[in-house]
Amino acid sequence: MTSTTRISRLTAVWTLIGLVLLTVNLRAAITGVTPLLGDLRESLGLSGVEVSVLTTLPVLCLGVFAALAPPLARRLGTEVAITGSLVLITAGIVLRIVPAQPALFAGTVLAGAGIAMGNVLTPAVIKNVFPRRLGALTGMAMMLMAGSGAIAAALAVPLNDAGGWRLALAVWAVPSLLAALAWIPLTRKTANATERPTPHARTSTEGSLLRVPLAWYVALFMGLASLMFYVLMSWLPEIMRAQGYAPATAGMMVSVMMIIGIPLGLLVPMAAARMRDQRPLVLAVAVTMVVGLGGLIAAPHAGWLWVTVLGLGTGSAFPLAFTLLSLRSATPSVAARMSGMAQTGGYLLAGAGPLVVGVLHTTTGGWNVPLGLMLALVVPEIVFGLLAARPSFVHSNPADPERLAASTSPAVSTPEDVPTASR
Repeated sequence: MTSTTRISRLTAVWTLIGLVLLTVNLRAAITGVTPLLGDLRESLGLSGVEVSVLTTLPVLCLGVFAALAPPLARRLGTEVAITGSLVLITAGIVLRIVPAQPALFAGTVLAGAGIAMGNVLTPAVIKNVFPRRLGALTGMAMMLMAGSGAIAAALAVPLNDAGGWRLALAVWAVPSLLAALAWIPLTRKTANATERPTPHARTSTEGSLLRVPLAWYVALFMGLASLMFYVLMSWLPEIMRAQGYAPATAGMMVSVMMIIGIPLGLLVPMAAARMRDQRPLVLAVAVTMVVGLGGLIAAPHAGWLWVTVLGLGTGSAFPLAFTLLSLRSATPSVAARMSGMAQTGGYLLAGAGPLVVGVLHTTTGGWNVPLGLMLALVVPEIVFGLLAARPSFVHSNPADPERLAASTSPAVSTPEDVPTASR
């Protein structure tokens, strides 16, 4: 394409509706399962190992299938790929209600694959259709993901009590099906906007991002941020129970940590997009993580204080990393490719975190060593975050000697720089 194509107002509005419906479905199918593990184990005869696999499988799927999204989007179109991802989520949810172990695991893989693709393509859609609203719409996406995930977890037990675990799982097929139907018109109507590079950064759709250092910095920052979150989500109740807190209180602490992240999912991307240099935000995240993890080791009796601080840290880190996928990409296609690379490596790294921490706890018989490891991992998280947050852009031609071009312009592109939806 050689000229800018303006997207019609109707298409932009419909894309916004589709984006809302898409992001609502990118967590619920995962978080709505964990509260039902006891009933699933009893009904389907799952062993302890099988339950562990079931809880780890979604995170691994987010990593494994993320790499498929960019090539599918290039071959079929972003809108078609997103529609397909929502169909996979719906099919996976429906398959899981079949009362058989193979169906439960196969459905989890299908839903995980669809969620992985939706995760990767969300930044590309925002950058392509709403380049002047990167912060606000990335924040909206993060808030809807966190909010829908929390709602799904909260409703799982009441729905199970009302109609059994099959109803509790099946209900989330309704919003995913509605989202798929909403994206179908976009597969026919969307005009493809030209991908003009942001000033000071030359781009090419050829070459591997694996040879671009900045892409690695963003990927590693996202991976470590995700690892911290999933480790705490998995083990914080056990850590607090070991300190004498009641099981119900320990479980409530995880919920509070997730709830704190909901408004931060909106505010952090908006703040990041207004800043030319996001390194102050990285340092703020690092301070909260050091204080929270250090507090759990040194003064675990003040558990609620440290949980609140960790909620601020984990609730800010992932939205910041997710926003950097767009802010550091010169074009929507590069955003999709970097999102695929970062989420593939990031979620695979995050999936290993809870396992390693669990093994360390079993080996040492306590939580100080695992928490010490997490505290040590804050150091590389800071380093990669600072490198990723510098004002520069990724382009995808490793043969180009100017792999990275430091920007002297604001992080948010101006109307003349990129294609936009007509007002």
